[in-house]
Amino acid sequence: MGVDLSIIIVNYNVKEFLENALISIKKAIEGINAEIFVVDNASEDGSVEMIKQKFPDVNLIANSENLGFAKANNQALKLAKGKYILLINPDTIVQEDTFRVLLSFLESHPECGMVGCKVLNPDGTLQLACRRSFPTPWVAFTKMIGLSSLFPKSKIFAKYNLTYLDPDEVAEVDAVSGSFMMIRREVYEKVGGLDEDFFMYGEDIDWCYRIKKAGWKIYYVPFTQIIHFKGESTKRSNIDEIRVFYEAMKIFVRKHYKEFALLGVILRVGIFLRGLVALLGKFIKNYWDMLVDLVIVLFSFLAGEFIRFGQIFALPKYAYPEVLIVPPLITIFSLYAFGVYTNRKFSIGYSVIAVWFSALVLSSLTFFLKEYAFSRMIVLMMTLLNTFLIPLWRLLLRILGKIPFVNISIVAKRVLIVGTGANVSSLIKKLKNRTSENIKVVGVVDYDLRRVGEKIDGVEIIGSISSIEKIIRERKINDVIFLSDEVPYSQILSVISRVRDRSVNFKLALVGSDLILSKASIDTLDDIPVLDIDYNVNKFLNRFAKRVFDIIFTIPLLIFVYPLVYLKKFSRKKVGNFDEKILLLPKVLSGKLSLVGRPLDSPDEKNYLGKKGLTGIVQISDHENLSEEEIERLNIFYARNQSLALDIEILIRTLINLIKNKGHF
Repeated sequence: MGVDLSIIIVNYNVKEFLENALISIKKAIEGINAEIFVVDNASEDGSVEMIKQKFPDVNLIANSENLGFAKANNQALKLAKGKYILLINPDTIVQEDTFRVLLSFLESHPECGMVGCKVLNPDGTLQLACRRSFPTPWVAFTKMIGLSSLFPKSKIFAKYNLTYLDPDEVAEVDAVSGSFMMIRREVYEKVGGLDEDFFMYGEDIDWCYRIKKAGWKIYYVPFTQIIHFKGESTKRSNIDEIRVFYEAMKIFVRKHYKEFALLGVILRVGIFLRGLVALLGKFIKNYWDMLVDLVIVLFSFLAGEFIRFGQIFALPKYAYPEVLIVPPLITIFSLYAFGVYTNRKFSIGYSVIAVWFSALVLSSLTFFLKEYAFSRMIVLMMTLLNTFLIPLWRLLLRILGKIPFVNISIVAKRVLIVGTGANVSSLIKKLKNRTSENIKVVGVVDYDLRRVGEKIDGVEIIGSISSIEKIIRERKINDVIFLSDEVPYSQILSVISRVRDRSVNFKLALVGSDLILSKASIDTLDDIPVLDIDYNVNKFLNRFAKRVFDIIFTIPLLIFVYPLVYLKKFSRKKVGNFDEKILLLPKVLSGKLSLVGRPLDSPDEKNYLGKKGLTGIVQISDHENLSEEEIERLNIFYARNQSLALDIEILIRTLINLIKNKGHF
């Protein structure tokens, strides 16, 4: 009996995604005579060992170097025996019916040489690359200058991604996504494999071009769908994807449009300009904060010049442009050196330190470069303005919620679990025990309503999959976690395609491991045991900074607010929750309490979690409605992540709560 379907996956350092893809593929090939090939391009993440251990029936080709996408696929294509052949990416999830639907389509459409299905992004939106036109000069031109985005419903301007077509209707197209391409064996035998001149990108559209040229049709079939996480292998390599992509387009133009010499030149110029714009866009996206600081430093220098001389550009002409280049570069370099653009991104404290360090460097330079020592007043004024403005815009963005005060959130992430089988209890316990992240498990969703109201480890079953959109909306869910072995992939994809709220993250818990796959990351549920953690709250520098902070902010409150509250109490007037906390300020000044810390009623023996505080993460998290277990987890969460920035955010949120609740914390 011959093989009906040969499935080929090229893998590079995406072990977790590959494992999940293979699990979904295994479910989808039940009842189909299929073979699976995995070609591993010298992964360093244990992918080969994982396949040998968990999927011994998979045909594994382990390369000693990264041969690229085309060459690796060709290795398996030469060995494949199937009547039909599928090239699929490792960072995908297929529905249980995906292969049957497309095999049936190919059987009933003999003119079809290749077929692709609907490909979804992890947020449920359509991945536009799943149906495309060839990049002819006109199509490429409209794409590169943005006409296709401006007029997505125009047949003239939107041909690149065919956005004018109904995504739920079958369509004959020029090309489908390289993440999922199903082809007839006779087509492969006629046109050959992928062109190995393409290392990565471009080989899929080149293959489609050759198939169409050979007289076969290519169809987009939306009766089934997959999820493609997109770009996971690239993230784990040192490949410059923008450069590689546009180099691939150059190869395609040179190969297929050489007869149109002028048009080919125009297209290559367009590709170069598009690549340049993409590189600039990537730089701005990654370093926009650096550009903001650069503008501020230039403004501060010119403002200092104006304050000193009453006008700008008052220095000798020979001093320009050096005086407009060197100070900003030294300041930006100092900010970078102190990690403000990297590991301490948006740090207010380190931005101040970096500004003063750059001022020290600039002042020192004026002693050695006398011809540029026009006025140290300019350096002083520039430093003062930078000290104020550079941290200020970061603080404003944090207050407005545009960037977090710290890399963790004090607002609980609201999680919904889909699936009620044997593994849900284990998942709930692991989520509840996490101290590295503030999580609130809101509820569990079942297949139907028969068990609604029941509780699993204290978490209530609150609805069924059919009503999940309403649950997400009404319960303000942030994360939806599916249990991979309990919820059919067709159900998972259906939910994701229906719920298109960009603020909701869909995740897949891999049963049998502590890993969770999400849009663009892999998370682990394993936390470090409590006793093995060197909590931030106990570190010397954190304790010192916290103590100084308490003293600086407590003294003015003691001088201006405490006497008023004390007199109010002395006159036997009723004091509120806020007043009671103000009366404890002397204990904060003496060091017995802190402004921010554990609840005042927490056990004294928990001092390893820091001092008790007038406010804290527990106090602003609906203290009265939290279980002891939740309070303990929040206390550990705070102790682990304590920083001056986190304390400031808690105080700001306390102030907001005071205003909302009229004097009650």
